[in-house]
Amino acid sequence: MSAAQFENKVWESLCNFVVPYWLVAVWLCTCIATEALAATSAQKPNIVIILADDLGYGDLGSFGHPTIKTPQLDQIATEGLKWTNFYVASPSCSASRAALMSGRLPARNGTAPTDPARWTFNTNSLGGLPPEEYTIAELLKDNGYATAAIGKWHLGHLPKFLPTNQGFDYYFGIPFSNDMAPTLYRSREVLPEHVDMFEHPQAKHWNVPLMRNEEIIQQPADQETITRQYTEEAVRFIKNNRSKPFFLYLAHNMPHVPVFASPAFRGKSLRGIYGDAVEELDWSVGQVIDALKKSGIAENTLVIFTSDNGPWMVMNQYGGSAGMLRGAKGTTWEGGMREPTIFWWPGKVKSEVVTEMGSTLDLLPTFAALIGASLPKDRVLDGYDLSAVLLKNAKGPRQVMFYYRFQEVVGIRHGRYKLHFKTSDPLSPSDAPVVHEPPLLFDLLVDPSEQYDVADQHPEIVNELIKIRDEHVASFTPPPSQLDLVTNN
Repeated sequence: MSAAQFENKVWESLCNFVVPYWLVAVWLCTCIATEALAATSAQKPNIVIILADDLGYGDLGSFGHPTIKTPQLDQIATEGLKWTNFYVASPSCSASRAALMSGRLPARNGTAPTDPARWTFNTNSLGGLPPEEYTIAELLKDNGYATAAIGKWHLGHLPKFLPTNQGFDYYFGIPFSNDMAPTLYRSREVLPEHVDMFEHPQAKHWNVPLMRNEEIIQQPADQETITRQYTEEAVRFIKNNRSKPFFLYLAHNMPHVPVFASPAFRGKSLRGIYGDAVEELDWSVGQVIDALKKSGIAENTLVIFTSDNGPWMVMNQYGGSAGMLRGAKGTTWEGGMREPTIFWWPGKVKSEVVTEMGSTLDLLPTFAALIGASLPKDRVLDGYDLSAVLLKNAKGPRQVMFYYRFQEVVGIRHGRYKLHFKTSDPLSPSDAPVVHEPPLLFDLLVDPSEQYDVADQHPEIVNELIKIRDEHVASFTPPPSQLDLVTNN
């Protein structure tokens, strides 16, 4: 064998030995990259809901307030989806929150009020969101999520109704409204001599408990720093769970009366103490967003900001503003149920103003769609999947919104038109409502302030909306209200 032949034989042997290993290495790298890409694309998004209490449609800078400064919320409203027609299912706290959690109307899930004396769950309540309701937290926990509720619950304070028995791994907060368990008066009537409690609030005036899971850790809760405490807990939860999918429900007590702000924010807003509280909420949102970014998970996190109902107009300057919308908390005018709402999800949600209709009722089915989870088949849901609106800028599926006063449909919106059968006075929403015969009809695209009745111009639309209302009412019978279950002690 010549030297050249020997050299070729050696080279051939080396190639036979090396090439297969080289190919194996390429194959392994390709597999790893493919699996990593698949894992990334299949990664379930974190979900954060930030809920304000009694925040008005017009109380954020991005929604038109001239003096309250909300740069953090304005920024995510610019970067994400700013919804201008987003609704809650009730103009009162407990029923609204129950609908958000269950994706079902309060008249269907047993939390619709029946008595003006019992709008919400109170310290003497024996009821709450029924355990058989399937909550957002249960849906997500069943699909591998860590879950935490931080802040106001208001869906029953007895152990079986607390967040830890409704799908949440962890709870930190006040189990009902911050104005309950007053120390200076006992009846529901607030007399003139009690006004100072709201004008110059002190935490000691309300004996509300601060809880961790099912244990009271402070009573009365230090409401002067409650927004900061909730924020710190939320940031801690994000950092501790950044390596796995999580659901954070951050439900602030502010700016519900009595209005408090931490020392760093007190006296800073041109809007007074109410503005101070809203500006601290804005800071809180900024802290949450910053924690997501620093943890490297912002692009895999959907953040939703909204409110539970409209402003408490009865409280004068200590309540908020619905801006150009008519009405307030406790009413089915737009100001009672249309809320300032923002969806933020970097890299997934485009910057846009959304004029489609949406509702907190839609959150549960939307989350199910985003994570590929199945919805329960044993009950009627009142929500729609908004995922195509979020990710593809598609037309929204919601065309109808029902406005309930207690267990009665007193208004309905279909497309651009809204029909009122009964309306309430924002300054006395517990009084008997005004009955409208014929009903009032408003074109909300032209007249969002509900000033110009056009019923006589569109009798066919009036009849169509009455038919939709009648079919809805005939479709089910509301169960007994959990709000009627109280103790006399």
